[in-house]
Amino acid sequence: MDEQLEQKMKKILRHMLNGGLVIVADSPQRESEGDMIGLAEKVTPEAVNMMISKARGLLCVPMSKAFADRLQLEPIETGSNDTFGTAFTLSVDSTETTTGISAFDRAKTIKKLANPDSQWDDFYHPGHVFPLVAKEGGVLERTGHTEAALDLARLAGVAPVGFICECIKKDGHMARRKDLKALAEGLGIPYLTIEELIEYRKHHEAKELDIESFTKVDFPTKYGHFQLEGFKDSEHPDKEPTLLISKGDIKQGSPLLLRLHSECLTGDVFGSKRCDCGAQLAEALTKIEQNGSGAVLYLRQEGRGIGLTNKLRAYQLQDQGMDTVQANQHLGLPVDARRYDIAAEILRQKGVNEVELMTNNPDKVEQLENYGIKVTKRIPVEVGMTAENRDYLKTKKHAMNHLLSEVD
Repeated sequence: MDEQLEQKMKKILRHMLNGGLVIVADSPQRESEGDMIGLAEKVTPEAVNMMISKARGLLCVPMSKAFADRLQLEPIETGSNDTFGTAFTLSVDSTETTTGISAFDRAKTIKKLANPDSQWDDFYHPGHVFPLVAKEGGVLERTGHTEAALDLARLAGVAPVGFICECIKKDGHMARRKDLKALAEGLGIPYLTIEELIEYRKHHEAKELDIESFTKVDFPTKYGHFQLEGFKDSEHPDKEPTLLISKGDIKQGSPLLLRLHSECLTGDVFGSKRCDCGAQLAEALTKIEQNGSGAVLYLRQEGRGIGLTNKLRAYQLQDQGMDTVQANQHLGLPVDARRYDIAAEILRQKGVNEVELMTNNPDKVEQLENYGIKVTKRIPVEVGMTAENRDYLKTKKHAMNHLLSEVD
């Protein structure tokens, strides 16, 4: 990770712990908008007033599910028209407030929501402050400002509750990235992107992994003869294991021929023509057999990290005319939530520091490099194109920057 980002995040967290605000911009692939964000535990009337007078949007309070459950804050059903899946609950005011709407009253309510001893009876329902329930995985699960606020609170070591407000220009239009940077500079507050927050989290959490091998077995297949080794994350023992399918001595001096393959039940097992996953897995195993050595790391990240249930929901939306990116966004899910920190840790345990990576996805190259694994060569895996998945592959090329020379 860039040292500059490391220092930037340290300054931002110190600033927020002192009661300061930060402007966070989301991805151009999402809304390309920004929110002013603060830590609820450190809220002041002055910070609230800055939000409502300078950001001008709706002031909300993102929090962890555990805090929301303790306060009995049930999500409001928003229906399928809520494009980005924002998890609103019934609005509240602290019982310590008067009208509830002033910056001072809203600061009291926000502070009370961050208090771990608060209960349902400490609030009026409804009120003037709008709690939101964040996804537990933060921006690695959903790339929204709700999750960004939760991540910043956790990184700062305070209660997992923030307060946020959308940034709107004086003319009433939403502020975009150029406007957001200018606003941050004018107010003298930090500017951060969700992409930077994702990068920071991935880098730091990679250091905390506790991955261990629990078995290694002989593994003859129709593609060739391999070894199969299972790895468990000791902090999440109930999760399905990551699998290392290898041939030969993978510790040898030359770069390892490697495929990082995210699980795809529909493609890998059933041969779905909606994607190219099954064909890519077959091609990778065939190449490794021909090479005499190499490995596939089979990662349990179904549906680019959103899980099988959400993948099938996204398929339904695609049947109605959306592409794969639009479908995920409509469900309020990240376009690609996959992480390769576990892969990097397993490679390190195996003594592998350099790889020749079989992929069309530049994000895999970038992430492995960020986690300290050198990618000496990228080997394209352009196989499995069908009439049914041609549009899907076009979306991967043009919306997700996959390197696909055979796709228009």
